[in-house]
Amino acid sequence: MSGSAVGDKIRKMSSRQQIPGPTVKRLTLYLREVDRRLAAGEVRVSSRQLGQEIGVTDTQIRKDLSWFGQFGQAGVGYLLDDLGSRLRQILGKDRTWKTALVGAGRLGQAIMSYGPFAREGFEIAAVFDADPRLVGTEVVKRRIRPMADLDRLVRDRDILLGIVSVPKEAAQVTADLLIDAGVLGILNFAPVRLEVGDRASVVTVDFSARLEQLAFQVSLGLKGSIDVDE
Repeated sequence: MSGSAVGDKIRKMSSRQQIPGPTVKRLTLYLREVDRRLAAGEVRVSSRQLGQEIGVTDTQIRKDLSWFGQFGQAGVGYLLDDLGSRLRQILGKDRTWKTALVGAGRLGQAIMSYGPFAREGFEIAAVFDADPRLVGTEVVKRRIRPMADLDRLVRDRDILLGIVSVPKEAAQVTADLLIDAGVLGILNFAPVRLEVGDRASVVTVDFSARLEQLAFQVSLGLKGSIDVDE
């Protein structure tokens, strides 16, 4: 299936009723627990057992899964293999996502070197930078392309996701270029809010804000894992 066809399919899917953000986060936790149990040789799991390790009630699990149809059987539970396959499909992890990385500085190079990206189905298919000292060089076995090539390569390589690791002053322009080229989702590492409207999905990773929140928790003597996301 071509990138344009995949993009059209995803746009149609995104027009359906919006799934709550907390539900999506929990689906990822469910999949991790399913994979752990599969690796241990287990075959079946109940809602109660699934939630025990991740601190979620069986009622919440059933409510989250109900957004996506019928799962398991009452009184019997879920076949782990089937549940894992459906969760991967829902989360888009049943295929390889071609990704464009913009910004090949230290953070960008760290992202390129991050092994789990490929293992989780994300392929960095093109890397771009505006620095003439980097353009044309090879970093982490990837050739750095000029920004002028972004539109053409994103389209030619059927890229649907973008990673923004540029200074905050250039982040919005970079996001606009990626979206105009056909990117549907952006992982933003710049400490700035991207204004994209309904043109694309954006997830922002703000390291400074997270460190501030951690310092706040420590200053209050708070311990344990605390989710500060809304």
